[in-house]
Amino acid sequence: MMGSVSARERILTLVVAVISLGFFAWPLFIAPAAVQQTALAQTLFAALMPLLLALLAVEFSTGALNSRRLAVLGVLIALNAVVRMLGAGTAGIETVFFIIVIAAYVFGSGFGFLLGTGSLLVSALLTGGVGPWLPFQMMAAGLVGIGAGVLPKLRSPRVLLIAYAILASFVYGGLMTLWNWPFLAGTDTAVSYIPGAGPMTNLQQFVKYELFTGGLLWDVGRALTTSVLIALTAPALITTLNRAATRAGFEKSAKR
Repeated sequence: MMGSVSARERILTLVVAVISLGFFAWPLFIAPAAVQQTALAQTLFAALMPLLLALLAVEFSTGALNSRRLAVLGVLIALNAVVRMLGAGTAGIETVFFIIVIAAYVFGSGFGFLLGTGSLLVSALLTGGVGPWLPFQMMAAGLVGIGAGVLPKLRSPRVLLIAYAILASFVYGGLMTLWNWPFLAGTDTAVSYIPGAGPMTNLQQFVKYELFTGGLLWDVGRALTTSVLIALTAPALITTLNRAATRAGFEKSAKR
């Protein structure tokens, strides 16, 4: 029984990840002239909510998320939303991801996706940072949580988590630029979307945009901030979350 439940949860998480990546990659397949930012954000938000509800339903039906575990999720979302206000992305300084990475490593991918999306939503409501970018930020942070949840459980995972945080920081930045790149680059520039060109050609245009406009510098700041925070907090935070996992009845937890 538990094997089939676990498989169902993994399949749903994989589906969520694939759909999420598909939304970010829309410029490679749809002409930007036919899309408006607001309409795109509304479409993504309308698709994101059923995904979140489906994941919550599976988590509850399989016993992976009960009232005590939901309380842990709520506390971490609230904490992370407040912690994010300390950085808010200025010069690439992001304080929101280290908790997502560590908590997802302890509690799993489904929990990580819910924590990532919830943290970005609540923090945006607190700071007034609601706009067309918010659904994409939520989805990208959720993907960071999914990735952290599938990392191998090690006795001393700090180096692994730092390495993952660096990779995830650049992936997050790349995804957040990709969805908005046709609007940011404008038309008739060396890094603009090329109407009628194939996905590979426009992917090359996007890579040039990333390299030539300095967007990677923000990703470096995000990677450094997240790595330092993980290096400083991982042992204590993993121990604390493991205790919370035991009390809340989570079946799997990370080692110290």
